[in-house]
Amino acid sequence: MTTPPTKGHLYTPIAHVRGGRAEATKDGWGPNRSRIELCDPRLGPDSLLGLDQVSHIEVVFHFHVDEQEPVETGARHPRHRADWPRVGIFAQRARMRPNRIGLSICRVLGVSGTTIEVEGLDAVDGTPVLDIKPVWSATLPRGELREPAWAQALMANYW
Repeated sequence: MTTPPTKGHLYTPIAHVRGGRAEATKDGWGPNRSRIELCDPRLGPDSLLGLDQVSHIEVVFHFHVDEQEPVETGARHPRHRADWPRVGIFAQRARMRPNRIGLSICRVLGVSGTTIEVEGLDAVDGTPVLDIKPVWSATLPRGELREPAWAQALMANYW
């Protein structure tokens, strides 16, 4: 038995990405520098207190670019490469996800007021940010990571 999706619960952005890239491109995100600027009136500088003590953050965001693009629910060849296997949407990190939620780990360069300066965030200028979490060693994967060769090839020039 499947449970139907919950209706009516919408997330409100707490911040937006400012600066960095204007267009979502496939590769070369490593040196991308941008800012995450809080926009939620409930969140002041105290919301970011202590964040300058971590090297990296996880940024949960909404893939807002090309929202008219059809949602993928099945399998496809990543980047339309027929030499890579067809895999389901949940076996890849594509933006055409059912809820269009993205997740990225980026380096914290600095924190000032309600702004976080970051490097390596693969989100474009204007991207709505839904949440920010510190990366702690205890939250990283435990044990050996396993991934297919096509994913390694896809990510070879991503950062």
